[in-house]
This record gives sequence, C-alpha cells and structure tokens, in this order.
Amino acid sequence: MRKLAIALSLLASPALATGLQIEVAGEANGTVTIDLFEDVAPQHVAQITALAEEGAYDGVVFHRVIDGFMAQTGDVEFGKIDGGDMRMAGRGGSDRPDLPAEFSDLPFDRGVVGMARSQNPNSANSQFFIMFQEGYFLNGQYTVVGEVTEGMDVVDTIKRGEGRNGEVIGRPDVMSTVTVTE
Repeated sequence: MRKLAIALSLLASPALATGLQIEVAGEANGTVTIDLFEDVAPQHVAQITALAEEGAYDGVVFHRVIDGFMAQTGDVEFGKIDGGDMRMAGRGGSDRPDLPAEFSDLPFDRGVVGMARSQNPNSANSQFFIMFQEGYFLNGQYTVVGEVTEGMDVVDTIKRGEGRNGEVIGRPDVMSTVTVTE
C-alpha cells in the first residue's frame, strides 16, 4: 500500500527518483541500495544527497545498532572510522543547518530509513537509521526519508551494539562509500 501511494505521488511529480548506494564493510560486507523519498521529505533528502555527493558519509561508522530495532549512522563530524573521535560518535552532525521536521503518515516498517534527531523535532542534520523491523512507536515523530530496496541481508548482519543505548564496542561496521543514484 505504501509503495503504491509513493509510486502514484512520483507519477504526479516531475522530480527524478533519487537514491543511495552504500558499500558496507566490517562484519557486514556488501551493498545496500536505498530509494529516497524526495516527495515525502524534500529538505532531508536534499541534505543527505548533498552530503553524499561531497563524500561526507564515506568512512562513517554505524555507531548505534540495537538488535531488533535499528542501525544508526551518519555522524559526519565525529563518526569517521579514521580520524574521528569514536567516543563522541553519535553526538555530531554536519556543518549544514538542522532541518525542520517533515513528518508523514508513512510507517516505520522493516527497511525504512528515518532521520535521527535529538528531543527537538527540528534537529535532524546528517544522521539516519535503518529499521531492522517495524517500530510504529516512531510513526509521526521522526522523518521518513526512504527505504532499503536491495541489501537488507547486509543490513541484517551489521555489527550489533553491546554498550549503553546500543553503542558498538570495538571496531564498528562502516559505510566505506556512499554514492547518490538516480
């Protein structure tokens, strides 16, 4: 139903379909393909694609991974595998401004990609998460930006967090390269 609604809205919109191709390395190895919903969250998609085009996401770790919930990444300030401050991973963003919420009625199903934020709904910046399974308690409270179309088997093998609040202990898995697709 959600895919049909999105497909119909894309037909009504002249915007090109945009996505991400993420090469994951570590315990998980492979490619994750994400369809970004520029018709649902245009400001968030524009920010994510701009950061990806700049190479800002290359080398960024999955710093918070909670089994049965989600895998979070995208801290371009502190989350770099080489040269980042891993103790601070998850607390940073980018040099771009935070974004106003673009909440929708799309549910947080398995494979949905959402924007991470603080308690302030208008604080999303560069971090995002991928759902391992449904998390409907997030519906209407976090911005949905896309969905995994290929590579959920790779997402399922991302190294899980063991620390406080899902923090990954030791060497986390990393987005080695992130490419914008059309």
